[in-house]
Amino acid sequence: METGVTVLVGIAIFVGIVGIVVPILPGAILSLAAILVWAIVEGSAIGWVVFAIAVVLIGASQVVKYVVPERRLREAGVPRRSMVFGVLLGIVGFFVIPVVGMFIGFPIGVYLSELQRQRDNSAAWTSTKHALRETGVSILIEFVGTSLAAAVWLIAVLFIV
Repeated sequence: METGVTVLVGIAIFVGIVGIVVPILPGAILSLAAILVWAIVEGSAIGWVVFAIAVVLIGASQVVKYVVPERRLREAGVPRRSMVFGVLLGIVGFFVIPVVGMFIGFPIGVYLSELQRQRDNSAAWTSTKHALRETGVSILIEFVGTSLAAAVWLIAVLFIV
């Protein structure tokens, strides 16, 4: 039974990591929940240490993924309001055009908000590019944190437990 659980946990971690890049699933949370299930089933000190390390890595990435891009967007002059409008239009886009609508709606939302604010097409597009770049940085930070947690789990599974 433990082997089956380990394989399912590995699949769930992989799906979680994919969910970070393709934001349909709650990626980091799914991976962390899978590691928690493994730690419970494992029932050893190693399992709980691995889970604790995963909590720290994923938790830190969740904080940093908001702090770093937010600061850089503020420095570039892109207000939070434009990002919120982009996210809202991205959510609407997700339902209007399944799967790809989010990737279309977000930049359109940021662009329209910035165009309304700045009244200049070129400046609105520059702000939109900043927002897209920092969104990518945010995804990369979460991806790295979750991948490191997955690597710790994999090392424990292959070499320790």
